[in-house]
Parts: sequence; C-alpha cells; structure tokens
Amino acid sequence: MASSEKPSDIIQKARRKLTEALLRIEPEVILDVVDAHLLLDQSEYFSLSRMKDPHGLLQSLIDIVLRKGEAAHEQFLDCLGNLRHAFPSLRPLSEYLETEEDWKTISVDTLTIPANEMIRKGRKQLIEILEKDLDLVLDELVSESVITEEEYEAFNKTEENSKKSRKLLLLIQKKGEMACCQFLEHLDIACPGSNQVLHSSMHRCSSPEQKAEVQQELEQEEKHPAKERRKAFKDILRKLKLQKKKSMKFSLQGVLEISPGSLKECIPSATGDLPWHFLRKVLALNVTARSTSLEKGTSDCQRTREEEGENRIDESIFCTVRMDESVSVNPLDVLCAVLLCSDNFLQQEILSKMSMCQFALPLLLPPLETSHCTLMLWAMRDIVKKWRPHSLADSRGFREDSLVLMSMPTISFVRMGSLSLSKSKLLNEFLSPSQQHHDFFLHRDMECGNIPREIADGLVEIAWYFPGGQKSLDLFPEPIAVANLHGDVESHWVQFSFLSEISSAIFIFAEHIGEREYALLSSLKESSTKYYFILEYRSGKVGETLTFLNKLAPVLNLSKSHILAKDGTTNTAEFVEQLRIITGRITNSPLKTVTIQEMATVAHELTIQVDEDFRECQDARNCAVEITGDVRDIAVYKQEMLKLQGDLWKNLAKVEKELCRMERQGEMPSEKYRSEQRDKLMALREQQNKCDLSIGLINFIHGIKHSQSAKKHYFLKWMKFNLDHIARANLSKLRAEYKEKCKNLGGEVQKTAKIDQLISSSSLGVEHFMRELGQFYEAECLMVREGKLSKYGRQFAHFPSIAADLMLEGFPLELIDGDASNIPLQWITDVLTKLNNKLRRQSRMFVITVLGVQSTGKSTLLNTMFGLQFAVSSGRCTRGAFMTLLKVQKNLIPELGCDFILVIDTEGLKAPELAKLEDSYQHDNELATLVIGLSDVTIVNMSMENATEMKDILQIVAHAFLRMEKIGQRPNCQFVHQNVSDVSAHDQNMRDRKHLLEQLNEMTQAAAKMEKIDRDIKFSDIMDYDPEIHNWYVPGLWHGVPPMASVNRGYSEKVFELKQYLFEFLKDRSVKKGPKDIPQFIEWIKSLWNAVKHENFIFSFRNSLIAEAYNQLSTKYSEWDWGFRREMHFWVSEQETLIQNASPEELDGLNWQHELQLKLLCGEQEILESLDKYFESGASNLHLVEKYREDFVRSANSLKRELESSSYNKCNDALNIKKGRYKIDTLQMEYLEVIEGKVDRLLEECRKDERRLDDQELKREFERMWRETLSEISPIHLENRQVYLDIEWCLRKDLSHRGSSVNLKVQEAKSLLNYRMNTFQMKPEYINSSLWHKVTCMFSKKEHSHKVQEVANSLMSKCVLFIDEKVSSRGDYDETYCVELLHIINQMLQQGEVQKLNTSPSFEVDLKLHILGEATHIFQEKHENFIKENDPQVRLEKLKPQYFSIFKNHYLERDAQQNRAKDFCDQCLHPALVDYVNKRLGIEIVDDLLNSTQSIGYASRSFFQFTLLKELLEERDVNNYVRYNTSYEKFVKSWIMRQILEHYADKHYLKNLEKDILLTIVKKIRKMLEILKHRGFKKISEFLEFFCKEMQKELVISKDSLVGIQFKNMTDPGQFSVCVENVLPDLEKQILSEFDVLSIESKLPKLAVKPQDEIFKRVFGCGEQCPFCKAPCEAGGSAHMEHFATVHRPEGLGRFQWIKTEKLVHELCSTLVVSQCTFRTSKTEWKDHPFKDYRVFYPDWCIQPDPSINASDYWKFVFKKFNHEFAQQYGAKPADLPEDWKNITQEQALEALKETYNME
Repeated sequence: MASSEKPSDIIQKARRKLTEALLRIEPEVILDVVDAHLLLDQSEYFSLSRMKDPHGLLQSLIDIVLRKGEAAHEQFLDCLGNLRHAFPSLRPLSEYLETEEDWKTISVDTLTIPANEMIRKGRKQLIEILEKDLDLVLDELVSESVITEEEYEAFNKTEENSKKSRKLLLLIQKKGEMACCQFLEHLDIACPGSNQVLHSSMHRCSSPEQKAEVQQELEQEEKHPAKERRKAFKDILRKLKLQKKKSMKFSLQGVLEISPGSLKECIPSATGDLPWHFLRKVLALNVTARSTSLEKGTSDCQRTREEEGENRIDESIFCTVRMDESVSVNPLDVLCAVLLCSDNFLQQEILSKMSMCQFALPLLLPPLETSHCTLMLWAMRDIVKKWRPHSLADSRGFREDSLVLMSMPTISFVRMGSLSLSKSKLLNEFLSPSQQHHDFFLHRDMECGNIPREIADGLVEIAWYFPGGQKSLDLFPEPIAVANLHGDVESHWVQFSFLSEISSAIFIFAEHIGEREYALLSSLKESSTKYYFILEYRSGKVGETLTFLNKLAPVLNLSKSHILAKDGTTNTAEFVEQLRIITGRITNSPLKTVTIQEMATVAHELTIQVDEDFRECQDARNCAVEITGDVRDIAVYKQEMLKLQGDLWKNLAKVEKELCRMERQGEMPSEKYRSEQRDKLMALREQQNKCDLSIGLINFIHGIKHSQSAKKHYFLKWMKFNLDHIARANLSKLRAEYKEKCKNLGGEVQKTAKIDQLISSSSLGVEHFMRELGQFYEAECLMVREGKLSKYGRQFAHFPSIAADLMLEGFPLELIDGDASNIPLQWITDVLTKLNNKLRRQSRMFVITVLGVQSTGKSTLLNTMFGLQFAVSSGRCTRGAFMTLLKVQKNLIPELGCDFILVIDTEGLKAPELAKLEDSYQHDNELATLVIGLSDVTIVNMSMENATEMKDILQIVAHAFLRMEKIGQRPNCQFVHQNVSDVSAHDQNMRDRKHLLEQLNEMTQAAAKMEKIDRDIKFSDIMDYDPEIHNWYVPGLWHGVPPMASVNRGYSEKVFELKQYLFEFLKDRSVKKGPKDIPQFIEWIKSLWNAVKHENFIFSFRNSLIAEAYNQLSTKYSEWDWGFRREMHFWVSEQETLIQNASPEELDGLNWQHELQLKLLCGEQEILESLDKYFESGASNLHLVEKYREDFVRSANSLKRELESSSYNKCNDALNIKKGRYKIDTLQMEYLEVIEGKVDRLLEECRKDERRLDDQELKREFERMWRETLSEISPIHLENRQVYLDIEWCLRKDLSHRGSSVNLKVQEAKSLLNYRMNTFQMKPEYINSSLWHKVTCMFSKKEHSHKVQEVANSLMSKCVLFIDEKVSSRGDYDETYCVELLHIINQMLQQGEVQKLNTSPSFEVDLKLHILGEATHIFQEKHENFIKENDPQVRLEKLKPQYFSIFKNHYLERDAQQNRAKDFCDQCLHPALVDYVNKRLGIEIVDDLLNSTQSIGYASRSFFQFTLLKELLEERDVNNYVRYNTSYEKFVKSWIMRQILEHYADKHYLKNLEKDILLTIVKKIRKMLEILKHRGFKKISEFLEFFCKEMQKELVISKDSLVGIQFKNMTDPGQFSVCVENVLPDLEKQILSEFDVLSIESKLPKLAVKPQDEIFKRVFGCGEQCPFCKAPCEAGGSAHMEHFATVHRPEGLGRFQWIKTEKLVHELCSTLVVSQCTFRTSKTEWKDHPFKDYRVFYPDWCIQPDPSINASDYWKFVFKKFNHEFAQQYGAKPADLPEDWKNITQEQALEALKETYNME
C-alpha cells in the first residue's frame, strides 16, 4: 500500500474482499466497534442496527463512511486495525486490496454490487416484480418506516401501477444506499425470490444509454420541488387572475382609488375576486379579510331535499354541502400571491393593517418567483407597538417601539411529517388571553382553512404577545415573538435553518421520531437554540420514538422536560398552559433575543432575500440618515435647523390676527394701529427671508424632488421611520423626567411647566420640514410682492410644485398649522394651484372632514374608511389639520360627479397636553370652524353616546355658518357616536338627539340676533343636518383589551356602512349641487380664514325614626300592592281565556263585569284590612307615621281604580276581538264543511278505482280537489282599511270647536302619514307671544321652552305606552283607539300646571298631529297584520296538510290514532301551552325578583333611590348622572331592564320558572285525560268537547285545529287519550327547548304581564320631581298629598343657572328654604320671590332643611367631581364651588348617603 494513497481509495479497493471477511463476524460487534470510534450518529446507528441482511448492512456501513470525508476514512481504517486484535482471523488490510488485473478476471456474479447500483441496473426487472403486488410491497415498506405515511398516501393517489413503481424506485434511490438496502431486503420478504431474479440479471450490464437515462430521471426528480412550486404559483396566479400583476404590481395608490367595487359589500363569487376582496377588507380593518369563501347557491342535493319536504327522513340527511376544494383557494395562498403581486409600499400597508387585526404576519415568503425565500423586513417597518411590561406595571408606564427594532425572544413552532392535530390552532390558544380568543394563525378548522395549500408551504408566519401590565391577566411579563413554519421541516430546511439561528427555542411537532427524523435533527448539534418536542401519540411507534429520542438527547441537550406528548384525550387548555409555563421558563432564563432588523444578517448567510435589499431603498435610507442622524434633541433641532416655524411663525400668526381684530388698539387711532401691525409683519417676514436653508433642509429637498417616484416614496418613509423613532425616544425620556419631577415637586405646577412645554413641542415629522419650506416660500413671496426682491431672484418658486406632486402621490398636506393656529395662505394657495394645473383643471372634488375631541378615534375612522395613513398616536403630538387627495376611478366619475375626494383630518380638540398652552381654547375653536366650513360633509366624531360633548365647539361654529349661509353654503353633518354597540342605541338616544338639535337651534338663534338677522332661523337652515339619519352608532374599535385586542368586526362594518351612505349622499348632492373644483376650494379657504381671523369668540325625611317607620310602612304597602295586582293579573288572564274559548251564544252569558267588581272590592278590602292590622300590630314608631295612614288608604282606592280600568279594558278588548272574529269564524266553519264533504267524495272515488294509487297520485288528486273546492267557495278577503282617514276624521272632530285659526291650521296640515313623534321640534310659536315680554333673558326663555318640551316629551311617552298596549292585543284596529288617545292628550293639556305654561293652539295642534301621525303608522301596520293572519284563505291553507294526511291515511286504511294524537298535541295543545306560559311568566318573574337578593332595592322608593345613587357613585359616569337628573323616568326604566337582564343572564333561573309553570298545567292535563279515559265517550268529538270545556279557563284551543282533528276520526276516545298521554312528555321537552333557545330580550315583549313595567310602577311612584333640583319624589303609594325627597341636590343639577353669569347654581334647596335668597321661575312670572315662601307656588312639595352638615355630601361630591361636565351638558358655565366641597372624598359621599337613607 503506497503511503501517498488516500484512505478512501484504500477502502474502495479493499471493499469486496473486506466485506467477505467481515461477514464471519457478528454485525452487532462491528457496529459497536465503529460506534465507539464515533463514526456513526444516532440515526445512522439505529438504521443499520435494524437491517437483517449482514451483507447489506456492511455495504451500507462502508457507503456511510465513504460519504463522511477523509478524517472519517482514517478513523475507519484504525477501527479495522482494532478489530484484528479481537479477531486474529482478519488479515492485514493490504492483503484485501485488489489491482486492475484482479478486476479483469473477476466475473460479474462475484462482484459485491451496491444496492443503489442494483436498483439502477435492475430497474426493468424491479418494475415487473413490483407491478405483481405493489400494494403489498408498499404496506411492507411503510410498516418498516422505509417510506413515510405521507409518501405512502401520495402513492395511493396515483392510479397506474407502472407510474407508482417508477416513482417508488426513484424515491428509494434518492433516500440513499441505506434505504436501497432496506428496500431490497423488504422486497424479498414481500415477494420471495425477487433478489435472486435481480442478481441473475446483473450479468447483463446496462448500456451507457440506459445509465444516462436513469441519471437524467434522477436529476429531473431532484429539480422537481422548485419546478412544481413555480408551476403551482402560475396556477394560483391564473386562478386569482393576477397574471398581469406579476409584472405590473398592485400599488397602494391604485388600491385606494374610489371605485365601484370599493363602495359595495360583495361576497366573492369567483376565485378572481379573492385578491380584491382581501385587499379591501384588510385595508378596512375587517377581520374577515382572510376568508376565501365564495358565494354559492343551493346545491343540487340540498335542493332535492327541499323539494321532497321535511316529513320524510331518509339517506338524504347525509348529503352535506361542502365547499368544492377545487373552486376556492386557501387564504394563505391568496396572501402569498397578493404580497408577491404588490409593490413594497402596499405590502407595508397590508402588514400594518394585518397587525391591527392581530393576524400573524408573513416573516418569510416561500421561494415562488425565485429559488430564494424573502424576509419581509421592509413590510413590517411601519408597525409600532405599545405595551406595558410587568416591570412598569406599578409605575403605570409603558413602552412603545417599532416592531422591527424590538429585541425579544422568538419561539418557533415547526412540524416533522404529517400530524392530525393543528399546530396553528394550538398556537392561537397559546397566544390568546383568557376570554379573548383570537385566530392569529389560520388553521384547518377556520373558514376555508381546510382547502389544501398550493403555494404557501414554506411560509413562515410570526405573531407576537405583548403584555398589558395586568399581572393576573397577562400570559407573559415581557413581549415574545412566535414563529410558525407551514409545511414539513424536511421540505423547507432553509426556513428551518433560519428559525434555528434566530429562535430562543423551537418546538418540533412530530407524530414519531424515526431514523429519518433522527438523521435530520442530529445535524443541529452545534445549535445554541433550545429544542422541544411535541409528540402526537401513536401506540405502534412509541419504542422507536423513545430509542431515537434517547440518541438525540446528548446531541440537542434534551431532557424529559423537553418532550411533550399530546393525543386526542389530552385537555387542550391544560396542554396550552403547560406550553406557556415552559415558554415562561425559557424567557426567564438567559436566552438569545433578536430584532427583525437583525434577522436580515442571518437571512443573508442562508441566501434568503431581504425585501429592502435593493438600491433605491438603500439610497433613500442613506439620504434620510444624513438628515435624521443630526437629530438628538428634537426641541433643539427644531430651534436651530427649522428656525422659520418657531417663535417667528407664532408671532407672525398673532400679528395677522391682531390686524383683523385690533383687540389691543387702546387709545391709538385705528389706521395708525393697523400700520404699526403691518410693519411688524413685514419685519418678521424679512427676518425669515434672511435665514438660509440648513443642511438638513437642503438634503430633504434633494430627497423629495427626485424624479423617480419610488425613490421619493422610500425617502419619505425612511424619514418617517427615523423621525418617529427619535420622537418616541425623546418623549419617553421627557415623560420619565416629568413623572419624576411631579413626584418630587408635588403640586408645584410652574416647575413642571417647562417639561410640559417640551413634551408638547417634541413632535418632529415630515410635516415640519414641509412647513419650513412653506415658510421660506411665503417670506419670499411677500418680499417679491413688496418689491424688496426681484421675481427673477427667487430661489423657492419650485417648492409648490414639489408639494403638489406629493399630494398627487397620496401624501397628506398640512392645511392648518396647529402649533401657530394659522394657515400659510399663500403657500396653500400656490400648492393647490399647481395641483390644479397638473390635473389639467380636471379637479372637481367633494370634501369630507372629521372633527372631534382628542382620542375619539378620528384618524382611525378615516384610515378605516378610506385605507389612509393619517398618524394614529404614533408617539408624536401633531397638531393642526391635514388633507389627502383620493382619486375617483374613471368609470365612477359620471355617477359620483367628481374627480377626487379630499379628506381632511384634524388633530384632537381639547387635548389634555395642549390645555395649559396659551390660546389652546381659541385654537380649538378656530380649527373646528375652519374644518366644518370647508367641508361638504363634516363627520363629528364622539366617543360616547351622549351628543353634547361637542357643544362648546358647535356654539362657536354657528357664527361661521351664518356667514356661509348668506352665500349658499350648507355642509352636511354626520354625528358618529363611537364605542356604542347596543342595537338599541339609535332609539335609546332619541331624546339626546332631539336635545342636541334644540341646543343647536338655540345657539343659532342667539348667533342670528348677534349678527342682527331678524328672521327665525334654525340650525338646519344653515347646515344640512337631520338628527334621525345623520347620527351613527359605531362599536368600539377594539375587540378585547389592548395591546392584544384585535379590531372589532362591527367597527369595520359600521364604518363601511357610513362610507356607503356618504357616497350615496354625495351622488344625490352632485345632482342638486355640483362639487367644488380646486380654484373654488382655494377661494373658500381664503374667505373662511379671513372670517376666522376677524372672529371674536363669546357662550324628605330627616328624622331617622320617622324615615325608618315610613320605609317599613311603604315596604309593606308595596307587598300588598303587588299582591292585589298579581291576583288581578291572574283573574284577567283567566277571563281572557274564557272569552276566547266561548261560543257566540256563551258570550252573552258571561258575567265577568260583576265578577270584576267583586274581585276589586275584595282586593281593596284586603289592603285596607292589612293596613289596619299593621297599625294595630304594635310595630315600633307607627305613631310617627299615623298621619300618612290616610295617604295609603287613598292609594289603595287609587290602585283599585287603576286596576278596574286596566282589567275592564283588557276583558272588553278580548270580547270585542272575539265578536269581531265571529263572522270570520262562521265563514271558516262553512268552508270547512264544504271541504270535508269534498274530501269524503274524493275518498270514495279513489276507492272505487280498481288500480291502487301511489302517494304521488293521491297527492295530485287531492291537490286537484282542493283547487276546485277553493274555486267553488271563493273565500272572501277581509277589507283593508285606510286607518289614517279614520284618525284624521277624529282629529278634525276633536278640534272643530277650537276656533277658525285652529281649523285653518288643521286644514293646512299635511296628511297624518307625514308626521312622526321623532320629528316633533319645539318652535317659538308654541308659546303665546304675550308671555315673552315678561321673560327678560335668554336663559329664562330657554328654561320655559325646555319645560314645554318636557311636557311634550312626557305626553308622547304616555301615548306610546297606550299605543303599545293596543298593539299587543290580538284584535283588529278599532275606531275607539283614536278617541281614547285624544282623551289622554286633552286630559294632560288641561292640567293646571300645563295651562300655566301659556302654550299656543299651534302647540296643541302640532303635538296632536305628530302623536296621531305616529299612531297612524303603527295602527295601520296592526290592521294589516290582523288581515294577513285572519284571511280565510290563509287559514284554510294552514289546514290543508292535515286534511291531506287524513285523506291519505283513510285511503291506505292505516291506523292513524297515534298521528291524530300527535296532531292534537302539536296543533292544539302546543300553542295553548306556550300561550299559558307567556301569560304566567311575567308574574312569576316579578315574584322571583322580589324574592331575590336584589329585592331590597325594590322594597320601597327610598330604598330604590339609595340603591340607584350608590350604584351611580360606584360607576362615576357623568352621563348616567345627567340621564338620572334630566330623564329620570327613562333612566329608571332602562336601569330596571338592565337589572332584569343581568339577573337572568344565566338562563337556568328563567328556565326553572318556565318549567314549573309548564309542569303545573301539564299535570292538570294528565289528570283530566285520566278522568276522561274512563267516561266511556263514544265519539272523539264528544271527548274533545268535554276536554276543552274543562280546560277553558287555562287553555285557548284553536277551533280550526279541532275541526281537523275531529274529521273522520274513528279512533276510540279512550285509546286516543292514552296516545295523547304518551305524546305529552315529548311535547313538554319540545316547548322547553323552544323557550331555551330564546333570549330573555326576545321573551319579555311576548309576556302578557311585563315584569319591567310592574317593577317600574312599584318604585317610580308619582313621578314628580323637586321644582328646583329635580330630585324625584319618594313618597309611598300613588295618591299622597305631599311630595318629598330624602336628599336634595344643588340646583344646578336641575338646570338652574345664574342669569348674569350663566354659571350653574350650586346652592341646595334644603339650604335655600331657610335663607333670605329669592328665586324666579315661570310660576313667579319671572319676578323675584323669597325661597322661604316657596309653598305659595309649590304647595304640594315639602322641602325640609338638611339635618346635618354632611347630609348633602353625596351631591356635593358629585357636583365637585363633574362640575365642568354638567356645565357642558346643560349649556352653562361651571359653578364657582366653595373650597370645602373640594375636600369631600368618595368614601365620605357614600357614608353621607348611608346615613341619610338610614342604611347600614
């Protein structure tokens, strides 16, 4: 052996003889020796040890060694030397070497041929062998893990055996020599003798051509994955119709165009629609964006089932409707395709929106277009996250940073092989906080997630968890990233390698760990990443898995804790919690963290592309860094580098305004003063003009004037990223400093003011650089205009063109500079002029603006609506207004009438951080006026349901609108109430909307007087605003708790509805009034800004013993009151049932009126006796309340009268309904007699037919007979009346004696159909003009108008209750309804209190028109519903199936008694039992509530008040207080309803009540059936008649249904009774299950007794309120002589304000009544009157002084807490409160409340 010879050559030459020599030694010994030399890894050792053929084992061993390199080869030779010492029979290796001469003399048969070579050469023979029993071979191979289950399944999908065989051989060869040996070994087991056949063919050596062919096939197979991916990508692009977009990519600007598709809510109908569907949904923040469901009609299978009907149950129930997987596309495929077809800026926007929706983001895109994956670094750069780590939880601090710059641990999840569990689904559980589940990753159980992926395998998605600082709720204390590789690790090794480098830990999901897996994973031994295994349990492979895991343990540093097992029985929640614990341990230990930006380095090492690695992007980055690199301290940088916009610009703004307002003129003559101001202005501009461009500004201009649009966009993006990052760092530092100073200095505001100012000015963005350009331009323009600079010497003339280009490309332009509260008018004018020129004057546009208080979500609203990128709390406090241009697609321009939409966004008004700055209030006013004035549509955005938070702004705006009205400008106004998800919000806030409109009208009228406009003018005259259609209630943006909250789907969809409405409105508006073009818009800006610059902005029991005794008496009376009411409810229900069951003859014999009187007298007597017994009972302190005894006697009598009226009306209504139906019922019976005769004759005819008819023929015959019969009898149709004509006639009759002026107004009125209650508005003409001269101030007028409005509202509420009561009855509309309604109205208008309001006849007429107009619509609908339900033909058709069933059963001579019994239960008992439960359930609910834990709150009115006030204090919501004070009745009703809903939130409670009621009546039915069973009835009709008679007080049984049951029913009554008893249990279950699926909200309206109304009557009392503070009366009973309240409030809460100052009055009634103060109201004719003598005007009110100093602490605290809020709500100024009020705490307020109400 030559020393120079390589070890590998030696092994090759000795291979054949050495193998023969080693065959004499045990293979296990050889393996152990080789393993001891560390030549084999764990997977190799395991695979070799399983081989049974020693020859194949040795060949495989030598092949493995030869593949390992020269060092391994030398070790192998040493190993052979060691073997010689153990086995002397082995000769020196040199003796086994073979020379070329030896090879020539050796025959082919004696050669030791490698298995791979054998397969290659014996290919044809192997294919022939395999084709004989391929399935058996495959089974053998998969059972021994030679091939995987996935490969096995793939072979089964191939149809032809020859193709299967060929693919199998290629696969085996690709797996290597070891797999080839295993294959040949197991092939001989499955097909004995196959190896012999193969060896015999080896002497026929393959030709070179055959060798080349096989080699080519292998090479092609090797290239297959990339080729297949490219083909799949092309197929997906074709399916999604994106072929063109591969080269002409989607752009952000193109996607944001206003197009017809962007205004329609369409479900995709074809795969080509999916990309646009995804883009529009995701940009609109709709969490359904990932759905790829296609619109589909009813399937054939489903249609067949529907046609056959539901009566027959057959195999068709297994015909399920499935999405055709070949039709739709997996959402991840759509995502990959869209991203690859989008430019980088759109990709960035897509990922930003996906991040807001809490979707997992693509980190690595699979290699589709190229052979390399792509890291989506640029696409994520725009994402900023806020979170609160637990380290800052106590200090309530937070962190904010760019997503790509955050260093955090990454936990990756991958899979090996196939799994039955969903990895992505498990990750969603892993990342979702409790009660806040979210689907971050798309998985197979989501909509469309089960569609096979075609191109998305290899996609790596990433999601994050950010803590919110709540230790009990957060899953992890610090942020973590979670990466998820889609597809198998083996197929995507590059992606897995990337994850191995960047991850702190990797969780590997696998079904088992075999040799193949071991071989792959053992290559990771150098990795520092922690590895964990999640094994899906498979019993057959446990041993193998354990073996290889033990071999992997030292390689990957595994311990038992690194292995998790999960099978179908594992509790997912517990498993997820275990995962979280492990992750928590990982993050708590030292680990590697990496930013996404740093991942780019790893990507480069693995030849992964990075999406920002190209020249334009990097050049732009470098250009931006040159500018931002100089920024250290933002305030200093702005002062030194952006000099023109600092103090110079602010001083300029002040001088400009002073020129118009001349507020500081003093004694100086006007012209002299104006001249002085102009000189100041010029000096400031000269100072600006002398400044030179800074280096940063020069670089900025160079960046934005670049001719290449892409590079310009990249530059601005980099500027934004860098500046935002710097601003965040500055702000964080300043906030920390501010917090520290506040902590150390306490309340010394002045010392923190400097930092406060720095925080306010710490924003720095692109807009500041643009603003600086504007100032340079403006200064130069003025110098040219004043002749101080030649127009040829201009440097900055090109600036407007640059800005216009940016606007065209979608960048916002600052319209109003919020820092200086000024518009750079020349700059804006010239930029817009340039823009108009660039558009070739095709610049018609509609303007949409948004206005709102800070943090109400204005920018988010616009971004969601239009897909824009207005800054949303990005760490900068930007101020002012910005405008963005949106292009309208050409095909929509004719319809919309404009070329562009201009969207103006404003920064928040009343911002807390700006409140301390000089002129902040004035700044807000000017901003509000401007944006409304410029708009076609103004969106007023509010974060709560109450609409008055914008009153301060709107008050000022009225003046501007008056000026605009003179030139015909009337913008539309849309109020958006955010964070309102209740479906009833629109209706519930009707009064708020009306109140808002009243306030707006008052403001407008006041402004009109100041502007000296004499005519009557309303807000709607100057602005296009309708409170009913221009108010939008939008749910909150977030679904859950940030930072892990996703966007609320309801938010996105409601915003889209608003968008659709806006564009429909704009379409209509364009017809009536053309849109502005840019020149017109410029003129509007000029005139409006000029107007703003000229504007000057102006707008009772006090003794505890008595109280306790009185409360006890009131509580007792409440119990008696309910007992009486309860008894009468039961009696009325019984009488109504009797009346409904009675025949016409029996109706006259009913003596219900006499019974009613007896029942009422008995009930009243019981209360009076109980009252006497109570006073005689000896209870403590009863003598103290003896004087109130008569009040309760009167209350009992009043209750009797109330119950008499309601009971009589209900019984009378039932009687009238029954009589009204008599004619219809009679006709129905006649029709049924005819039909039954026809059915009899048809039955006889069919029986005479000798041929037996099948089901279809019977059906046809019956249908023919039915049609002929209906044609013969021609059922009459009920007459449809025009209800409004009756009501109009009643109204005219009612007003006919009111004088000519009233009659004239009635004649001039429109049809009642044009009136609704919600359109009623207060008008000055409603109050007699003779009163106004007595009213000396606007406040008094407002108060008087408000009282009249309250009367109208109260009357309308009462009429609504009456209307609802009538509508709930089952009868037809009756003429008496209108008479009763007019009686209610007249009765209230004739009350003394109302008469004193001096309302005019116009008030009465208009009020009646609106109330009766409302009634007209509702009664008309009731009438039409009655006709629809009672039409004879409809009723007959309902019985048709029953008659056909009877006919069919008789013809077929079936025993149908069981069916008849079931029909009786279904058609007669079922509706009767449901009706019975509904009649009783309301009463039972009241009983249940009064016996519940919350019953104390309903015990008496004082207890109720205490409960309410205590809850209000705990909630501390000013809006609830306002509603409590101003809309007490409405507030109480809503509070009671909420309590009921909360009490029955658990359905179990209500279900028990329903079950008890049902069991009671069913028990009675069973008892009755048992009795009737033994009565010996001959006919079923007798049986049914007797049953109905016995149950007539409980159940209303349909006569129609009974007729069908009785027809040709020859069943034995006794047997029928048994059958009914057998069906009853199922009927019970059915009824209870029907109730169970209904919500409490849907059940309450159906109840005969409304529990909420009964509770309301119990606690509301008389409804009177203190005339000064509006505290509600708490006196017990309903007929008390005196009103009182336990505790009174400051009068300001009752809307009282000082006349001169308009400040809320803070005095309390209980103090004033002993003071020397005076009051004036409408009752005093606005003359002063002493408070001490208040009972002269309010004799029925008893207002006593406070018993202690602290008695009113509750209301003092509330007033102090919400002083400004109350002032804003009431249109007044905050009260000047005493200093000591400011010291009252919430705890003291609660204590005072308890003490006042004598509660422990």
